[in-house]
Amino acid sequence: MCNNCNLNIDAERTDEFGQKLLQIVNHSALSFMLSIGHRARLFDIMSEMEHATSEAIAEQSGMNERYIREWLGAMVTGGIMEYDPVLKTYFLPAEHAALLTRAAGSNNFATTMQWFSVLGSVEDQIVDCFSEGGGVPYSEFARFHEVMAEESYNSVVCGLFEHILPLVPGLEEKLNAGIEVLDIGCGSGLALIEMAATFPQSRFTGFDISEESIGRAQASAAKRGVTNVTFQVQDVSQMNLTNTFDLITAFDVIHDQAKPDQVLSQVNTALKPGGTFLMQDIAASSNVEQNIANPLGPMFYTISTMHCMTVSLAQGGAGLGTCWGKELACSMLEEAGFNNIDVQELPHDIMNYFYTMTKMS
Repeated sequence: MCNNCNLNIDAERTDEFGQKLLQIVNHSALSFMLSIGHRARLFDIMSEMEHATSEAIAEQSGMNERYIREWLGAMVTGGIMEYDPVLKTYFLPAEHAALLTRAAGSNNFATTMQWFSVLGSVEDQIVDCFSEGGGVPYSEFARFHEVMAEESYNSVVCGLFEHILPLVPGLEEKLNAGIEVLDIGCGSGLALIEMAATFPQSRFTGFDISEESIGRAQASAAKRGVTNVTFQVQDVSQMNLTNTFDLITAFDVIHDQAKPDQVLSQVNTALKPGGTFLMQDIAASSNVEQNIANPLGPMFYTISTMHCMTVSLAQGGAGLGTCWGKELACSMLEEAGFNNIDVQELPHDIMNYFYTMTKMS
């Protein structure tokens, strides 16, 4: 029997919520189309074209016109592109291209849209986890390392030299002079390779548990001809290194770990006295009520449920999740031995906090 049948329902409120759900349906559909547009490089191609027919776009891209035309229908009705019904031409405004093309760098939203199809590939397993507990391992996520590499390029590499490294006073001078640097959870190594190429006097090491990611990193370093960087498959909770590095970085890594407390303790031990730990992690609170106004709150909790939390739980881990938050992060850093934690934000990055701290002598 329906428990709500005898309640007085506010019809206007129901209608407003229905309109919101309708928007969600359309926006969810558009996320897939935006992802396809990115992967097929259609936004990049159209940003260089004036008003063009679907045939012209297909010819320029070398793709099937019928698929192009249907995809364009989604772009027009979704307000992504403009359409001239008389000439039957399509146009990507420069203001939209500034947020959808590879030239946009860290502003490229289309890169992020790929996550929804990646996460959708494990929906059945996630539903099972709701009943059975446990988690879904990294190996189940198709294209994860490829998409993560693109996301890391946008969120880390694009702002690395202009914004991120300057957060630590005097760091670039030390890198120029020559220091030992470790990046934990380095993934495909894009940030580390860029640093190694820019600071040839320093020596760089990348650790990641994924053999696929380390293979990508090694191949990229070899292709670039960068020789002052090495990559190694390594569980970063078991580094067992003491007073080894002057700088350790962790870009969007800690909350995914099975044993994050152990990783942070290992980082502290591996740092030389006076060394710096630079940690990028999600800009969220540990308290859900403080995330309600967060413009990326729903996305953070969704990615957590369908990736960050579950890959940790799959290893029998803590399952911190994406929104472990600044409060818990600072508490765990203090427990690991850090006591001078500075949390900063960058004006161009609404997704991340940047934690910097120095190991005391």
